This record gives sequence, C-alpha cells and structure tokens, in this order.
Amino acid sequence: MAICEASIGILIIVIVSFDVFQVVIVPRRSPRTFRISSLLIRLFWLPWRKLSLHAGKRQEYLLGIFAPLSLMLLLTVWVIVLIFGYGLILYALQDSIQPAIRDFGSALYVAGTSLFTLGFGDFVSVGIARVVMLAAAGSGLAVMSLVIAFLFSLYSSLQHREVFVNLVEARAGSPPSGVTLLETYARLKILDQLPGDIGDWEVWAAEILESHRAYPILSFFRSTLEDDSWISTLGAMLDACTLLLTTVQTEHSGRAYLMHRMGCRIVLDLHQLFQLPKAGILEVDREQFEQSRASLAEAGFVLKDAESAWQKFLEMHSAYSSLLNTLVEYFATKPPLWTDHSFPAPHPLARRFRQKTD
Repeated sequence: MAICEASIGILIIVIVSFDVFQVVIVPRRSPRTFRISSLLIRLFWLPWRKLSLHAGKRQEYLLGIFAPLSLMLLLTVWVIVLIFGYGLILYALQDSIQPAIRDFGSALYVAGTSLFTLGFGDFVSVGIARVVMLAAAGSGLAVMSLVIAFLFSLYSSLQHREVFVNLVEARAGSPPSGVTLLETYARLKILDQLPGDIGDWEVWAAEILESHRAYPILSFFRSTLEDDSWISTLGAMLDACTLLLTTVQTEHSGRAYLMHRMGCRIVLDLHQLFQLPKAGILEVDREQFEQSRASLAEAGFVLKDAESAWQKFLEMHSAYSSLLNTLVEYFATKPPLWTDHSFPAPHPLARRFRQKTD
C-alpha cells in the first residue's frame, strides 16, 4: 500500500513538473499530451465567456480578468497538486518522520511547509524522508521563480503588442477599419510612410505568431480600450493590404503581399492551435465593396478596374476573413469594421483635419 501511494505521488509530481516545463520554459507549441494548463483553460473559458456575454455593462470587465485570473489559478493548482503529490510520498514514509505521521492531513501539512520552505521544526525527517522534503523545498522555489520570470516575459510581450494596437487605433478608428486606415494616410498626406509602416506591421505580426503560439494564454489578454483588440487590429491591417493588392494602383504591393501572407499564417495557426470548428465561407457584399472604392477614390487613390479588382479581392479576402471571424467569435472581441460589413465612418482625426484644410 505504501509503495502504491508513493508511486502515485511521484507520478503526480512528474506530471506537474512536465506541465510547468512545457508552459514556462519551452518556447514553442507543445505536443498534444495531457496538460493541466490546457485543461484548465478549456474547462473555464467557454462557460466564463458565456457568463460574461450576458453580464451587460460588466461584460468587458469579466472578459478582461479571465487571463490574469487563469494565471493565478494555474499557479494555485500547480502548488496544490505538488503538495498533494509530496503528501502521498510522505504519508507512505510516515515512520521516517518524527513524530510519526498518523493521518494524511498531517502529511499534507508537512509537504506544504516543505514546499514553501517554512521549516517550523515540529516534524523532523530522518532517512529517505529528508530527500523528499528537500525535493519539495526545491520544487517550491523553482516553480515560484519560474512563474515570476514567466510573468515578466508575458507582460513584456503583451505591452509590445498593445503599442501597435494603439498606433493603428489612431489611424484606423475604433474598432479599426482597413479602409479608414488607408484614407487617413492619404488625407494626412503621409502615403510615403505607408511602405515602412507595413514593414513594421509585418514584424509585429511575426512577433504575434511567435509569442501567441508559444504562450497561448496571451491570446486571452484584452486591450485596455473596449472597442480595440489585437484580432481586430490584425484584421484591419489585412484588409488594408488586401485593398492595396487588389483595388489600389500602387508601387508598394510587395510589402502588402508579405504582410498578407504573414497575417493569413497567423489566423490559420491560431485556428488550429485552439482547435476551433471549421470556419464557414464569409459572404462579401459587393455594394459595400463599391462604397469602399468610392471612399478611397475620394481620398485621392487611383483605383484599378472595378470588375477585375472585385474578383481578385474575393480571392484574397477569403484567404483569411472566415478564419478571422471564427477567432473574433471565440475570443468575444469586436471585429474590424470591414469584417462586420459596416461602412466605416471617417476617423475623428481625419474629420478634424479635413475641416481645417477645407
């Protein structure tokens, strides 16, 4: 019986240690094995999302605290399960501790004081129990230090992501729109900056791909502004690049093409990572497309032939739009205005600028 308890305790400790290793240390997608972290997020996200969507004015607040709360819950679960695992081992070695442990509650107490390195001294280990208590103390220190380092890395990636979200919001509105984004560059006469900015978008998108695949919990962190999200920002960038490639006559289509490829890669990889249902075909409204063409022409863009632009637009837009909408629905964020098929109103900054120059 004692051997069985000790074996179960060792197995539990190995599972938790492997989970910490995969979540915190390994900077890449993990194999599909049993993992405590993935199980917790899958169990809690969908009911939490459903509850939040019916919470009225508190909806965004509840959605916003899910990711930080999940991190705290995950750390708590790791510690509790480790205490339970070491408690089983110490209970199996009860005669190697003075005074002898006579119940499982005392074994959990000894395991907890060892894990948190409290060392009250009311229980003293002898023999092999010393090794177990030293291992528990080492495990506690290792988990705490790794999680602290992990949090610093996580929030650093999050802050860098949100810098670009705020930059695009100033150019594309809130929620962002690819059409408004291009209009802003044209009306403010900064189109010469657009190729360089698209290059920066591509770098930002590559960082999103790397960080959000390695640490999926980042995808659940929300922006500080209610109408903004990294998903809608990515969608607006993709819409702008799609328009540049299909509708607008420009010499900078190469940069837009590279950004379009990177963005499509992101939505496809995240769709697979979170095992989301197959995305349906997203119908695009020709009338809205023509309205957007008229808006771009008014802003000063030279446009390609309407019919050929429409056919090419359908092809390039369908490469990401349905997958992006699936991500919007899963994470309960605001979609970019193009995806929502709403004709985007001019950005307030653009309106003020137009009023001053007219």
